[in-house]
Amino acid sequence: MIPRYARPEMVAIWEPEQRYAIWLEIETLAAEAMAELGMIPAGVPRAVRARGGFNVARIDEIEREVKHDVIAFLTSVAEHVGDEARFLHLGMTSSDVLDTCLAVQLQRASDILLKDMDRVLAALKKRAIEHKRTPTIGRSHGIHAEPTTFGLKLAGFHAEFARGKKRLEAAREEISTCAISGAVGTFANIDPRIEEMVAAKLGLAVEPVSTQVIPRDRHAAFFAALGVIASSIERLATEIRHLQRTEVLEAEEFFSEGQKGSSAMPHKRNPVLTENLTGLARLVRSAVVPAMENVALWHERDISHSSVERGIGPDATIHLDFALNRLAGVIENLLVYPDNMLANLNRLGGLHNSQRVLLALVEAGASREDAYRMVQRNAMKVWRDANRKDGDFLANLEGDADVAKLLSKTELGAMFDLEYHFKGVDVIFDRVFGVA
Repeated sequence: MIPRYARPEMVAIWEPEQRYAIWLEIETLAAEAMAELGMIPAGVPRAVRARGGFNVARIDEIEREVKHDVIAFLTSVAEHVGDEARFLHLGMTSSDVLDTCLAVQLQRASDILLKDMDRVLAALKKRAIEHKRTPTIGRSHGIHAEPTTFGLKLAGFHAEFARGKKRLEAAREEISTCAISGAVGTFANIDPRIEEMVAAKLGLAVEPVSTQVIPRDRHAAFFAALGVIASSIERLATEIRHLQRTEVLEAEEFFSEGQKGSSAMPHKRNPVLTENLTGLARLVRSAVVPAMENVALWHERDISHSSVERGIGPDATIHLDFALNRLAGVIENLLVYPDNMLANLNRLGGLHNSQRVLLALVEAGASREDAYRMVQRNAMKVWRDANRKDGDFLANLEGDADVAKLLSKTELGAMFDLEYHFKGVDVIFDRVFGVA
């Protein structure tokens, strides 16, 4: 993982030193359980607690010879512990250590990501409330539709990230299982009570059927949850990028003193952070398909999943951690331009009221087909006239004889009240944030 897109707390979870420390804790807890059950001398776990250790460089050296990372690790630990180390790993298999360790790492990574989600949610809530009634044009297909508020846009993203947080909480629970069941998971050479005792000490659930490895559907669900969160990041980043376009300029990333937007053009203020977030989202999602493909292992186990998880475990969690914090910063410091929003909303001479006029004509007695034709022919005059020389939408409607038979000027004018579009704002905010 390159340092540019990494934060130290998440990186530390995946460092070799930390991984081996978790391995040692798993082996020690298993030894303590065995001693408590009278299976090995009581002095063994005490010796491991007192003298247990390892040397990363030494493990690498041994692994180059034995071609097995867990054996290399146990050999290094034995060099620190002494004769008592012969009781370590008794009846266990490598996956008991590797899979249980991965569960711990993913659990810890989840805790960081959940805190990140809380920061994003707090930023979205604050800015949504700030702009609860800031008018802006809603767009469908990229084309002006009807008015909304900038706060409603952000409230929608808050609801989406709240769902993402729930999925991550569920994924954390699903991934938090322990397997200490021995070769092919039958407990032939290790007591099931040891697994239960180790799991309890690590804050994990017992894997019901481990078949020597923890089933990879759990991991697939975990990385899928990360992928959905990444897609939500990209959706919000894309919205900001569109709003920052020169022709729109309704919002933009904060541009700090001394910041440069282009090596060639000094006037540029580019949406580099949200563009970066779009790229990071792609990287996080790139872990999803390999995690799905890891589910189909041969028989009770193979290690085709191992190399994949050594990559996607650190990469996906580190990238997502960085992206969530970058996104939170973008939202917290986002520059919002209400005047530009209102100017863009009015740019089409009131066409955003077309549906309301259509409904009023229908209620006044016109068929929907006739009402649609009346509204559309007056709307298209405005649409085709970029300089508005042909008047605005309201003026066109007032001058249409067919419309005038059904609606007075006073009635038509009432159709152009901007506040009409915002009568449901409080309902939506109560649904998202609760009643204030």
